[in-house]
Amino acid sequence: MGLFSRRDRAPKAESIPPAPLSSSHSKSSLTSGSSSIITPINTSSRILHRTSAGTTSTGGSGTPLTPFSPGPTYNITMPKSPDPQLDPAGYLRSLGAVRERSRIVTEKATRNDLNHFDVDMQKFPDVVSFVANIIKRDYDAPFTTIPGHGRYQHFGVGGRDRIAHLLATFPEHIDNTEKCKRLIDLFLVSVLLDAGAGTEWSYKSPENGRVYRRSEGIAVATLDMFKTGLFSGTDNKYQVDREGLRQLTVERLAQGLQSKPGNEMAGVEGRAHLLIRLGRALENKEFFGDDGRPGNMLDHILSHPSTQASSSIIVPMPVLWNVLTNGLDPIWPPSRTAIDGISLGDAWPCSSMPQPDEAEAWESILPFHKLTQWLTYSLMQPMQSLMKIQFAGQELLTGLPEYRNGGLFVDLGVLTLKAEDQERGLRHYTEYSQRTGTGGVEVAPMFEPGDDVIVEWRGVTVGFLDILTTEVNKALRNELAGNELSLAQVLEAGSWKGGREIAEVSRPNTKEPPILIDSDGTVF
Repeated sequence: MGLFSRRDRAPKAESIPPAPLSSSHSKSSLTSGSSSIITPINTSSRILHRTSAGTTSTGGSGTPLTPFSPGPTYNITMPKSPDPQLDPAGYLRSLGAVRERSRIVTEKATRNDLNHFDVDMQKFPDVVSFVANIIKRDYDAPFTTIPGHGRYQHFGVGGRDRIAHLLATFPEHIDNTEKCKRLIDLFLVSVLLDAGAGTEWSYKSPENGRVYRRSEGIAVATLDMFKTGLFSGTDNKYQVDREGLRQLTVERLAQGLQSKPGNEMAGVEGRAHLLIRLGRALENKEFFGDDGRPGNMLDHILSHPSTQASSSIIVPMPVLWNVLTNGLDPIWPPSRTAIDGISLGDAWPCSSMPQPDEAEAWESILPFHKLTQWLTYSLMQPMQSLMKIQFAGQELLTGLPEYRNGGLFVDLGVLTLKAEDQERGLRHYTEYSQRTGTGGVEVAPMFEPGDDVIVEWRGVTVGFLDILTTEVNKALRNELAGNELSLAQVLEAGSWKGGREIAEVSRPNTKEPPILIDSDGTVF
């Protein structure tokens, strides 16, 4: 069977299908090439009828049997981002700055005017076709069952809805509020640990003996650690709290992840220290309550003056964003980009942005806040499902600038690394291999996370994902029957999955992205 062969479908979800969503992406369009013609690229039949990558099991699409379906979107007035002239740090830490700043790099990309990549927009329709065909392969039209991108789906690897099973094990006196808090605890820790596992690591489930890798493997491992109470400092093992994280050590986390010589996860030490710093961040009682639980953010969100309650609870996106950016600020390493002594988190200087000799210093910085956005997408899921909370302003969220989404555009030829950067990246890879004593059979250029190549690549990825969403909706217009896929649905069903699958075709031995990042396990 070929790449676009139909997968065995999971049983129909028991949850209520989502209502039609309003547009949540930029109305960009291609500047060249035919943008809405589905022409499957020649990928041969090397990818067969597979489950979600990362598992050795067979059967099923890898999508959970009962996905947390998104609800309708609401249009209420969103507060504006801070004025960058008056508060540049506040602006660059805001969600609205991500798309606004990335647009500058994206516009340069459409003119083939980037510093590190050659851009061929004539090949963008190939990406559209590739993603559209993956969506049609895995979901039935009009595609309303596609869940928004989120961590929940990774727990369903192999077609087993582990989260539904977890909820079913709780006693009857545990109400939905506490269930939601427990899932927020679990999801937050699981997302923070999910920064790329490396090619050597896998996780063998004690439950069924199956082996899982990459993001899904980390999800299953995190769930198992959560159920044993590794992150809890109380009698209730099904929670994460500051006392439990204070007791965490590198050795205990490595044991929980089954990381050891011959099966080492990249950056275990960095991940452990990230969770230990999370324990300190949970001392913030305003957001995390007296007992220092991530799930207590639910109380803060519901009691916030901006939260509106009528027939449903509507929470403006900036309320959740403020909790995650300010409440979790202490967990990030202090060496990141800063303005006026204020750490900006996942924001980096970029040579493709206006430079200080011609503009203000803040204008040269490109913010992404990828991990915070990944948390936002993921934590909304239990709040929407269990508490019936709806979030206004979801359209402010962007595509995630990580190596699967970004690799999609490289592997399909839209982005090609310039020769001098390719050579520099290969030298870095050689040095890395010598330093770590590793070396794959498939060599790829490697760079540090803050390298200008990586920052430019990530900025273009944000903008291209907006364009991709618009063009995929055009390509699937007939099948959508008046509906429209949101950016979060395209991320889930198309670009992230597509980036992984084309990597498996292009590099079948390592399945790594076309450009590697020399990470310590805490990046983004």
